[in-house]
Amino acid sequence: MPTTTRQWLLNGHPRGRPIDIANDFRLATTELPDPGPGQMLLKTLYLGFDPAQKGWMENIADYVAPMAIGDVMRGSGICEVVASNGGRFAVGDLVFGTTGWTEYLVSDGKELTRVETTLPPTAVLSVLGTTGLTAWCGLFKVGKPVAGDTVLVSGAAGATGSIVGQLAKIAGCRAIGIAGGQEKCDWLVREAGYDGAIDYKAGSVRDQIKELCPRGVDVIYDNVGGKILNDMLSQIATGARVVICGGISRYETGTLPAGPENYFNLVFRRGTMAGFIVLDWASEFPAIRKRLEAFVKDGRLTYQEDIQHGFENAPATLQRLFSGQNRGKQMLRL
Repeated sequence: MPTTTRQWLLNGHPRGRPIDIANDFRLATTELPDPGPGQMLLKTLYLGFDPAQKGWMENIADYVAPMAIGDVMRGSGICEVVASNGGRFAVGDLVFGTTGWTEYLVSDGKELTRVETTLPPTAVLSVLGTTGLTAWCGLFKVGKPVAGDTVLVSGAAGATGSIVGQLAKIAGCRAIGIAGGQEKCDWLVREAGYDGAIDYKAGSVRDQIKELCPRGVDVIYDNVGGKILNDMLSQIATGARVVICGGISRYETGTLPAGPENYFNLVFRRGTMAGFIVLDWASEFPAIRKRLEAFVKDGRLTYQEDIQHGFENAPATLQRLFSGQNRGKQMLRL
C-alpha cells in the first residue's frame, strides 16, 4: 500500500542573497511506491543542518550533484526502517546518512549507515557525524598540530568549531576561539575547555589575538572567512598551517569573500594554507567515530545539540545557522 509523505522541495537558488525561507522552499505531499526488491521504507526521525546546504542550493559546490528546482531538499537524517523487501537493514533498525527533507523515503540503503553507538542516537549527526568528522580531519589531516602549538578557531561556538578546540586540547595544544557575544565566549572557556575566547563584537579582533597569542598562531582553523580570516593571518607564527573549512561570512550574501589582504604573511612566515572536503577520508570514518566516541565517554569531549521540532519548521531551522541562533549542532525532530 503506497505511503503518503510530506516533502520540502527546492523552489529557488539563493545566489547573491540570503535564503528566503518563504519562497526558496515548497512543501509538497506525494505518494511513495512500495519498496521494490532490496528496498526499504524509512521513516525520518531527525534532520541535520549544515551551512554547506546554502552552497548546495546555489549550485556552487562542485563536490555534490547540482540541485534542480523541484528536487527534494538535500540533507542528512536519522531514520527508522519500518518495512523491508529484502533490504540491507532489518525492520526497527536506525540508520543515518543523506535522506533529504522528507517524512518517509524508499531506499536501497547503499548510502546509509546503521546507528551503532551507546551515545544518544542524535550523536551520529553531531559529534560522530559530519560535524565531528570535519573537525577531526581538518585539524589532524590538514592542520597537523603538535603539543604546545597555539590553535586559533573561528566560528568556535558552532558545532564544528567547538569540537576542534577540544580536540586541540586533547592533542596538548593551547586553544583560542573566536565567537560572537560574551555568552558564547563564556561557554567556550567554561564548557568547551578553550584557554581563551575572543568576542569579535567587542573591539579589534587583531588586537585580541595579539593579546591572547603573544607567540603567534601555529594552526588556524577557519570556519568564517572574510575579515576574520584576514585578522587571523596577521598573527601567524613561523611554519603556521591554515585550515580553510568554511566561510559562514559568505553564506548570507552568496558572494565569495574578498581574498585576505594578509596572505603574504604565508611567505614571510613560511606558512601553508589548504582547503579540504571531509569526504576525502570517508574510508577512515568508522575508526574516527570510535575515537570520538571514546573521548566523549571518558569526559574529554563535550558537545551541544540544538533540536527544534516539527517537519514544517525545516526551512526556519536551516535559517538559524545564518542568524547565529543555534547552539551547537542544529537538528530538527520530526
